[in-house]
Formats: sequence, structure tokens, C-alpha cells
Amino acid sequence: MPPVFLPDLRLNAVIEGPPAAPALVLIHALGTSLGLWDGVAARLPRHRILRLDLRGHGQSDVPPAPYAMGTLIRDVERLIEHFALKDTVVAGVSLGGMIAQGLAVKRLDLVRGLVLSNTAARIGIASQWQDRIAMVREHGLEALADATMERWLGRGWRDNPAMPGLRAGFVRTDPQGWMGCAAAIAGTDFYETTATLRLPTLVIAGASDGSTPPDLVRETADLIPGARFHLIQRAGHLPMAEQPESYAATLAAFLTEIGHG
Repeated sequence: MPPVFLPDLRLNAVIEGPPAAPALVLIHALGTSLGLWDGVAARLPRHRILRLDLRGHGQSDVPPAPYAMGTLIRDVERLIEHFALKDTVVAGVSLGGMIAQGLAVKRLDLVRGLVLSNTAARIGIASQWQDRIAMVREHGLEALADATMERWLGRGWRDNPAMPGLRAGFVRTDPQGWMGCAAAIAGTDFYETTATLRLPTLVIAGASDGSTPPDLVRETADLIPGARFHLIQRAGHLPMAEQPESYAATLAAFLTEIGHG
């Protein structure tokens, strides 16, 4: 599928599934790409699924860092409009979950449901992110790779079957793109705005997640009245890569429950 040419950049996107089917938007994490969702998208054939490489990631353009969170939200908003999707459910993991929160606040006319996976209204503290950005600027992503895998996958990260693919994708990410999106995370606190949301929401955590631990994810679920919280055992920060079958089943059950299946 050819990339989408927006006035200021080119975004790589894939749209699959029956044109008239309920629309689902999947947004990946920092240091990954749309391929993170391959195992889930393949198990949801009855939905119209839009996936994208965020700016600075995958096969999308890499503008100079830093990026603003509002810019990342606007990129997804423009793609939804480009493909003329209506009444979408937006699922995002980590950075993607922050983008999903911001998009729902901004464009409730486009979003009828949310899946917030391994994410929070605020992730980490700015100084922590600035330290990581400085390390990547000086030494590249390889310098962060092992520590990131341990945060993502937990103590047994070296033996996790998902690790080699995740690590390869991480170090393949353009450092400028990683730094750009990391700066967006560092500058974002959505506690007050996310607490205004009133729409069907599923919030997913991984029991072994060191990046967004279950208690932090549950705290975000508690901001949205009626949000469902689901903990995946023996999974870390990216359960769609570690347990795609179980993750897709959880997603499908929620979509059916809210009449989006």
C-alpha cells in the first residue's frame, strides 16, 4: 500500500478489512512500528483496521526532533480523516495510548471507544526522559536496548520469545524519531483531560510490565468512569507481541460488548 502524503510529511499506513466494517485504529509504542500489531490484526478479520507508523518510526518520514504530543495526535487525526473512517475505536499502547487519550479528548466525534494498553496519563518524569534522550544522542539506541527490553519484558527478558524481534525493531528505529517522540512523552500530563472522558474504555496492563506497571495503568483506568481494567498475566509492556491470541480475544470481547463487532 502506498504511503499517505500529507502536506508536511509522508506517513506509512496500512488499512485492511471490509470497507463497511466497524473501524479500529491501532497505534504502536515508542521504538516499535505498525508491525507490532500484526498478530492482533490478523485475528480480527471482521473489522476495518487502520495501522500507521508514527512520524519518526518505521517507514514514515523522520522530521527533526523534538515533536509535540499535539503533533502526533494531529497525525493520527489526519489519517482517520484521509481514510474517511467514522465512529472508530482507537487502541493505543504506551505512547500510542497517550495519543489515543489526547485524540478522544480533541475529537470525540471520531472516537466512540478506547483501548488504553500499558499506558498512563503521564509516563515517567521529564528528567528521566531527558537523560535517555541525551544517551541516545550521544551513543545511539543500542545503548538503551537491553535496559529497555528488561523494562518491557520483565526479569526473564533474555529468554522471552518476543525479545529478538522487539529488540531488532527498537535498534532499527531512527534515533531522531525516537528522540522526537520521547520528548513528546516527557512533556505530556493528561491527568486532568483524561478525567473528562466519558466513553466506553478498556484499559489493559501486563503483570510483568516495568515501563507502565499495573498500578500506574489502573490509576489511569480510574480516571475514566466505567472503564474496564484487564490484567494480562505473564506479559510485560507489549502483550500484543507476547500473547497476540489472548490479546486479540480480549479486544474482540470488548468490541462485541460495546456493539462494535
